[in-house]
Amino acid sequence: MSPSPLRTKIADGIARLTLATPANGNSIDPAMAGALKDAAAELAARDDVRVVVLAGEGRFFCVGGSIDYFASADDPRAALHALATDLHDGLLGLAALDAPVVAKVQGAAAGAGMSLVCAADLAIGGPGASFTVAYTGIGLSPDGGSSWLLPRLVGRRVAAELMLTNRRVKADEARALGLLNEVVPEEQLDARVDEIAEKLAAGPVAAHGAVKRLLDRSATATLADQLQAEADSIADLAGSPTGVEGAAAFLAKRPPVFP
Repeated sequence: MSPSPLRTKIADGIARLTLATPANGNSIDPAMAGALKDAAAELAARDDVRVVVLAGEGRFFCVGGSIDYFASADDPRAALHALATDLHDGLLGLAALDAPVVAKVQGAAAGAGMSLVCAADLAIGGPGASFTVAYTGIGLSPDGGSSWLLPRLVGRRVAAELMLTNRRVKADEARALGLLNEVVPEEQLDARVDEIAEKLAAGPVAAHGAVKRLLDRSATATLADQLQAEADSIADLAGSPTGVEGAAAFLAKRPPVFP
């Protein structure tokens, strides 16, 4: 049996998903897309996952979809549709988790690889990280949710530029645009991502999930609807074990131990 293209390790509330085909730049083929979909479903079925770290093995984070796969298929349309569907199911599964998703980015994140970074809640990169939308360069339109995610990160005008021109964005500009939260020296990248993951894992996962849901709906909700959603959410959390522990710890002047 071939090893999975996606390595999964779960410990101490942190689920680490590593794209593990460095020989092909961690490109997304049916095996990789299916593994991501299955991993997201596995994490959803567990109650011990408090944060997800998404990384790529080797020089690159992910160079995008496997062009060889669909270009050589008897029916490229069907092949690419199936590939995109599995990838999208995996992304939706990760988005539905209460656990925040943190992307660790080194080297190139192109095409669907860039989409994976955009889909993460936080993204930390090394100085060699770079981003290219890439799709129109081979006559395709975006997938991986980038046409929804990218405008929300950088604005429609910049998103249109990046999608139409395929200009490569280096790490410092990516930080300025909002594609990355931080750029840290390469030798500090693992330690910084671990620090963030451990802090999130010790935090209130139910509240983190509420933040994700509120942010996702905010772009299309009216102010009145968003205020109502906030009122419902904060009230629900106040009556939950998470809110009860948070308030008790604050009043007792002790660190909280969130469920």
